[in-house]
Amino acid sequence: MTFSYYPGCTLKTKAKDLNRYAYKCAEVLGFELAELPEWQCCGGTYPMATDETATKLSSVRALASARDLGNDLVTLCSACHNVLKQVNHDMQQNENIIMKANNYLKLEEPYHGETNVIHYLEVLRDRIGFDEVAKKVVNPLKGKKVAAYYGCLLLRPGKVLQMDNPENPRIMEDLIRAMGAEPVLYPYRNECCGGYLTMEDRALAQKKSNTVMGSAKDFGADLMITACPLCLYNLKKNATEYDVPVVYFTELLAEALGVKED
Repeated sequence: MTFSYYPGCTLKTKAKDLNRYAYKCAEVLGFELAELPEWQCCGGTYPMATDETATKLSSVRALASARDLGNDLVTLCSACHNVLKQVNHDMQQNENIIMKANNYLKLEEPYHGETNVIHYLEVLRDRIGFDEVAKKVVNPLKGKKVAAYYGCLLLRPGKVLQMDNPENPRIMEDLIRAMGAEPVLYPYRNECCGGYLTMEDRALAQKKSNTVMGSAKDFGADLMITACPLCLYNLKKNATEYDVPVVYFTELLAEALGVKED
């Protein structure tokens, strides 16, 4: 089972663990991530202007490349997934953007949103199955109380992302159970940690990150997982009032599957 893979810029620099352990876990679970050739940065944020086209072109190139290879396109970074999924939706629904993007890119075959964009978590849930993941676990994480942190980009807008219920998600909690640990449900698991505010208003980002971390701590978490490099940065650097380790979900999965490096 082979998927085209869009890693994004941060997974090549600051978020190497998210990327490296995704490959290790995929090998154990029996699927392949084939990195797209010559991919470009998606921009990191989805432009809200309805007539904005130029900043979406790199995403359209990646989407068209996956289509030409005949594969679904898998992402890991919450921001990359959000951008690619929303741009793909534009290329299915917005005739103005469809026309402008195809006229500019001059692809051999115009792109109209044919690629299926899925998150790595969806591969585990829908293609492998959490029951099968559980069968591959050699190091059950018994006794660990793990809080899943979704943030604001992984699930929203719900009608476009269509990954899980944005108000009451369960995909990461089900993965936590498959790894043998106990998921911690807490009120702020899908609220913003401060995101890009940390660049302009560090105090506000610290307040929001501490609210998230404090909520998880109050509900008994001794570990937190996320899929977002920016969320991990904010929670580790700005949530200084609480001592709860934060790791990428792929790193914890690698531990459960017995392929985590010392």
